[in-house]
Amino acid sequence: MADQSVDLIYADPPFNTGQRRTLQTLRTVRDEQGGDRVGFQGRRYRTLRLGSSSYLDVFDDYLSFLSPRFVEFRRVLKDSGTLYVHLDSREVHYCKVLLDSIFGRSCFLNEVIWAYDYGGRPRRRWPAKHDNILVYVRDPRRYYFDPEGAERIPYMAPGLVGPSKAARGKRLTDTWWATIVPTNGKERTGYPTQKPLAVLRRIVRTSSPRGGLVADFFAGSGTCGIASHEADRNFLLVDDNPEAVRVMARRFEGVQGVQYEGFSPRS
Repeated sequence: MADQSVDLIYADPPFNTGQRRTLQTLRTVRDEQGGDRVGFQGRRYRTLRLGSSSYLDVFDDYLSFLSPRFVEFRRVLKDSGTLYVHLDSREVHYCKVLLDSIFGRSCFLNEVIWAYDYGGRPRRRWPAKHDNILVYVRDPRRYYFDPEGAERIPYMAPGLVGPSKAARGKRLTDTWWATIVPTNGKERTGYPTQKPLAVLRRIVRTSSPRGGLVADFFAGSGTCGIASHEADRNFLLVDDNPEAVRVMARRFEGVQGVQYEGFSPRS
């Protein structure tokens, strides 16, 4: 890719959990005799396992894996460009030091916390219910940012700000509350690490201009491309996992103007 050709990069690399990440696709049917689940009003259901998708999330040297990619991200970003790196608490501090060394500490813009409330609650530690998103810019004096590109949120104490402000709502901060993709929701693709459109919409609409180019080099289920397409941005999605490419091809089936390289959407 040409130098300084991209307006926004969103990167959701593997989190280096050391585990195989797997998503089971399930369906339930009524079975009062042999059902393994109990539902509403005591009705029994039997679980049918329709299939699963997975990938191995482990790297012997995580930073050596990411470093050359971060260097290339900086190279292709425009002077007005921004990089969002989606991580979790296991690796975020290491990656921030690495990104400081590549971009410069003055180019660090934000650490966004995406908080959600879903999943188990262990009793031996505080339940982990957030991801970390590091935000870096190519040039701290020239980067694009439009806070009005994101939706406003309600005031927690609307009576303290007056009716006009309460009706308008307030701008987002660096802490975002948003649900994960619901298990049975329309967004769900079956990809294990799919991120919600609500999060990607905020990133795309605030940190890239209309008609700009948004790139995702760990594209996974393609949510970044969906958010970009909705917002009239051009997009480039890259992934080396064949299952990810198949999921993306299904999501963009019938969308005019989408081009494929090294892959046939019918395969």
